[in-house]
Amino acid sequence: MSLPEQTLNPLARELNEKLAGAAPEILAMLSPLGRRLYFPKGILSQSAEAKRKAHRFNATIGIATEKGQAMHLASVQSQLAGISPDDAFTYAAASGRQSLRERWREKQLEENPSQRGKAVGLPIVTSALTHGLSIVGDLFVAPGDVILLPDQLWGNYRLTYEVRLGARIVTYPFYARGGFNAAGLAEALAQQAEGREKLIVLLNFPNNPTGYMPTEREGQALVLALRAQAERGTKLVVVLDDAYFGLFYHLGGASMTESLFGRLANLHHNLLAIRLDGATKELFVWGLRCGFVTFGPGRAAGAEAACAALEAKVKGAIRGAVSNSPQLSQTLVEKALASSSVDAERKEKCEILRVRAQRVYEVANAPRFRDYWDAYPFNSGYFMCVKLKGVEAEALRVHLLDAHQTGLIATAPHDLRVAFSCLEVEQVEPLFDVVKQGIDELRAR
Repeated sequence: MSLPEQTLNPLARELNEKLAGAAPEILAMLSPLGRRLYFPKGILSQSAEAKRKAHRFNATIGIATEKGQAMHLASVQSQLAGISPDDAFTYAAASGRQSLRERWREKQLEENPSQRGKAVGLPIVTSALTHGLSIVGDLFVAPGDVILLPDQLWGNYRLTYEVRLGARIVTYPFYARGGFNAAGLAEALAQQAEGREKLIVLLNFPNNPTGYMPTEREGQALVLALRAQAERGTKLVVVLDDAYFGLFYHLGGASMTESLFGRLANLHHNLLAIRLDGATKELFVWGLRCGFVTFGPGRAAGAEAACAALEAKVKGAIRGAVSNSPQLSQTLVEKALASSSVDAERKEKCEILRVRAQRVYEVANAPRFRDYWDAYPFNSGYFMCVKLKGVEAEALRVHLLDAHQTGLIATAPHDLRVAFSCLEVEQVEPLFDVVKQGIDELRAR
């Protein structure tokens, strides 16, 4: 239950008042926790002020220093050639390194022309995308809220939103006529909007587990469906999980190569677009846990004030949970982005994955496997799925593991996920031959 506004911390009230003036629809989208969140004017703000002005003595920071830099152990610093102790061991700001945030925005704009000229916030650093999803939950997801997702979904969404926050995930069929089911999304939006002021829509492209990225036509249909529902008066929080952004292979036809974020930002006052992306997959640095959350308000006018208020609430959510994201990870990502070779390096790795995906596409759709499974359309990312015929996915998964030392993921009663990201090209055909053999063995029982 939301607390009465007058009982909130004055800083939270101030942020809510700013949202009420700049974007009242976003204020109405906030969860009770989202309304309560604020960034305290305590030790952190006083330390930040001292960093700017205390040039003689600064006794505010909760770290140890020595000879003007972060105190450190030589045994640790020796592993970090070219990185200063201050760039490795100090605390980062709750919202992340300012220089990294600005560089990531430059990357977003370079790769997503539709985002250029849109009034959106500066990316805020998160401890990768799962943390970003959790932050979105803190701000916008209340018990009983409906989160609309296609039925091909990453299982951790349920843990994040249903288990932790008490929301209810409602699904619609992912595929229709060999592509993304934009009409199914539109129908589900209309059905779930009945009797509700707000819906949360989560779109994950390229998709995990299917590896599918919409075509240009499907992307346009998605935007039109969301806009139409916003025009009917439903407040929409549209979360774009872009974890696998950039890994586009165009198998079976051309897909989109942009995030939907740029097309949804400033689209309608009832629609708030939130992009979650990061270095995790885009720079192949999974364990560095460096991601970003970017807000795209529906109103261009007032977007700056709205994003500033949302950033303060995000900083409060981060401060109250993990304090800040790791400085060293941010430093490494920023240095990589500044490298003159990073674009060529990324293209090289993406091409390796594209060749693997192409081989999987050829093998999985081969006529000799027609009686064993249907391969779902895929064109991007790390994964693809097959729909098994005559056997259950979990039974096959266990059998393959026990009898053939082969690991795959069962994602639905008859769906099996293959992560071609961790297969060499020469392993692709033998893998599918083993899956066929496992199905034959289960059928013979």
